[in-house]
Amino acid sequence: MPTVKSKATATLLLSSLIALTCPAAPPVVSNVTASQRAGTKFVDVSYDLADPDTATLTVSLQISSDGGATWTVPTASTTGAIGSGVAPGLRRTLAWNAGADWNGQYSTAMRFRVTAEDGTNLAPPGFALIPAGSFSMGDSLDGEPSAPVHTVNVSAFYLQTTLVTKAQWDAGYNYARANGYFFDNAGAGKAANHPVQIVVWHDAVKWCNARSQQDGLAPCYTDGGVIYKTGLGDVAVVCDFTKNGYRLPTEAEWEKAARGGLSGKRFPWGNTITHSQANYNSFSFYAYDTSPTRNYHPAYDDSVYPYTSPVTSFAPNGFGLYDMAGNMRQWCWDWYDTYPDGTVGDPTGATSGSYRVLRGGSWFGTAPTARVATRSSRSPYSSDGWPGEIGFRPARGHL
Repeated sequence: MPTVKSKATATLLLSSLIALTCPAAPPVVSNVTASQRAGTKFVDVSYDLADPDTATLTVSLQISSDGGATWTVPTASTTGAIGSGVAPGLRRTLAWNAGADWNGQYSTAMRFRVTAEDGTNLAPPGFALIPAGSFSMGDSLDGEPSAPVHTVNVSAFYLQTTLVTKAQWDAGYNYARANGYFFDNAGAGKAANHPVQIVVWHDAVKWCNARSQQDGLAPCYTDGGVIYKTGLGDVAVVCDFTKNGYRLPTEAEWEKAARGGLSGKRFPWGNTITHSQANYNSFSFYAYDTSPTRNYHPAYDDSVYPYTSPVTSFAPNGFGLYDMAGNMRQWCWDWYDTYPDGTVGDPTGATSGSYRVLRGGSWFGTAPTARVATRSSRSPYSSDGWPGEIGFRPARGHL
């Protein structure tokens, strides 16, 4: 159980949409305090919330156990002035049930961060806001020749906090088939809350278009000027990044999101990896693989491929994203190519190629494949029928 005695820092996310005639004032969070409720495993958090032109805001909580280096303590069990519909005012209060989310854990370096968002910049349900800014993309630790370090500026965007589950896939797939979409594969999954797999790149793109239409958003992908619904082979898919629909993240977006706000680290949480942090195939060959258990993850190796895990089985990274290392490799938008030289902004990759980028490692892959800078690729027509280690997660934006 944490000891909570120090004052936390408040965090502010500004809306990126500003009216030309009358700029909206951003919300302001201040005076954040946190204390453990005597004799319980609850932590009470208090903060002041101000916004002169918005009646209600959406408030979120992040918790660090290492003085603010990472923000990965789970916050699923919160009540009070959190979530949508929170009115500005003094001494807003919420309660975190540490006994439910973090039972038996302890730290003397706890920090609590409260964020408020107004209506112009709210993350869709199940998505996290990845803030705008520059980061060092590439491998600075292991000499990965395909991933030289370079500076990339990325606009703010949203990314789904989990891999697309089999249940999510089925809902979008059924809608799509009823509305003129054709898929190469129906998709598979070990359970409803496990990631979908056996999905070719083209099917992932079409699923994103269908889900966009299902949610009343503008589809991003077209072929020959029409919404991309059918076709494989020599189809030339174009992505309109100005649309508000769902799409695959670019490779740069994926890596920025996977790093979770950390810089120069091997994994989303630091420089070593164990089975307590990710679902991957552990071997002693790698000094940074410090797992006390080896081979496939013992909790998910049931002798029936694939050995996937439920999508929220491990702690999220600093942006609240799950499985950015291990479980399933993930399709990105980009054609696989060499990185551009110098500083670049919102890169979308080469205009053509033979293979699309994959990121993130998998239950089948070893520790090196789970590094945030590791790049791999696959033909966009490949469904990865065996061993079943490729999935995806949708993005939205830029903002």
